[in-house]
This record gives sequence, C-alpha cells and structure tokens, in this order.
Amino acid sequence: MRNDPVFYVVVLACFAVLVILMIGIGSFAKGGEFNRKYSNKIMRLRVAAQAVAIGLILLFVWLRKG
Repeated sequence: MRNDPVFYVVVLACFAVLVILMIGIGSFAKGGEFNRKYSNKIMRLRVAAQAVAIGLILLFVWLRKG
C-alpha cells in the first residue's frame, strides 16, 4: 500500500482537511474580525477539500480493488 503514490496523495488531502478544520475551529474560538471576515470562506474551503479527499479515497479503493 505504501508503494502506491495515490496513497500519499490521499494522506496529503486528509492532512489538508485537518489543517483547514483546525484553522476554522481556531478562528471560531478566538472570534474577532478575522472570524467575521473569513469563517464562512474557511468552512466552504473545508467542505470542498473534504469532497476532494473523499473522491481520492474512492479512487484509491477502486484502483486497489482491480
């Protein structure tokens, strides 16, 4: 499994989702101007990144199954 380059892309995509989520949660906790200005954009970015990560996971499973 670790020989497959798609595996590393999937791990990278999942890590990107985690980073975006942590930035969003941190901005919610801190509040202030940054939260008012960017919180909705950050959460939209998280949803898009999750969709990409899920698509890559499905691609990885499909390729490994064959």
